[in-house]
Order: sequence, then structure tokens, then C-alpha cells
Amino acid sequence: MQTQVHPLESYFLEIVRETCENKLGMDDGELVSYLARMLCEFSLPNNIYRLHDEEGHRLEQLAEMVRASDPIYGTASSFVEERTVRKYVGDYALFVSGMCYDVVKSATTALGDGPTLAELIAAGKESYYIVSQFNVFEFEKEAPLFLRLCEEFERCILALAFVRDELAERKFAPAA
Repeated sequence: MQTQVHPLESYFLEIVRETCENKLGMDDGELVSYLARMLCEFSLPNNIYRLHDEEGHRLEQLAEMVRASDPIYGTASSFVEERTVRKYVGDYALFVSGMCYDVVKSATTALGDGPTLAELIAAGKESYYIVSQFNVFEFEKEAPLFLRLCEEFERCILALAFVRDELAERKFAPAA
């Protein structure tokens, strides 16, 4: 069965590849492809907040998202669902940190409901690490990618910030 390619995937792939290779010296095709696909995912309506609670309300707070991933004390019904939610939390934290950094509150700002950059980094790295530990059966092949995402999280944030700037120059995204 062939998967459908997002119409923006080749566009994002080109920009992410150029950014990672030329500005950051990152030569990891699998990681570059993942970042481009993640940008495609978050370009779709309602994908930024796609988790919901038991009553169907969107989870918009980082702490709620992390809590939802817990199969023991949270709402995840299985360990596979924990992996799925943790993957989303990692993606969300990475996307918001790199592409929406103007809405991330500073550690010194008491106002606002948004997470700080430090909170996003901690939740993102932890989530990708947990996903990487699902390293058997159908998840075995992609587990190393999630470990690299955990280890390279800050560089991936920087890559996405450069991508955002490049998109702004091309008039595709709002400027910072």
C-alpha cells in the first residue's frame, strides 16, 4: 500500500535539508526527512492540538499532554498509546520551540499559560527518549531515530528556527 505524500513535503524537505546541512552541519537524511514530515503534519488544520481528554476537549497545556501519555495514572489505554502520545508530545515541543518561539513564555514571565522553553525542551527530550525505548517488534527500526531526536533536540530547534526565518523570507510564514 502506497502512502500519500503531503503536497508541501518536497518543499519543506528542500528547506530543512539546506538548513541542516549548510547552517548546522547536520548530515542526517533520516532526521531531515522526519523534520520535513513533522512540518507537514502541523501544517494541517487542528493538528497542533490533536490530543483530547475523555470528554473530547482539546488538550492545550503541555502538562496535560504529558499526563495523558501515562498508561498507569493518565488516560493512555496501553503502552502503544503511550508511545503514540509521547511521539506527539516530542513533536509538539519541537515544533513550538522552533517554529512558534514567539509564543513561548520566558522563564521570568509569570503571565500566560504557555510553557517555557526549558519546559518544552525537557518534555520533548523525555518524550523522544521514551519513544526510543520502544525498540522491539514494529518499532525496532525507528527507535534509533527517536534517540537521535532526543540527543539533538536543541539543534533541531535551531534548525526549525532557521527554517522559519527562511519561510518568512520566502513570504510563506510570519516573521518573528
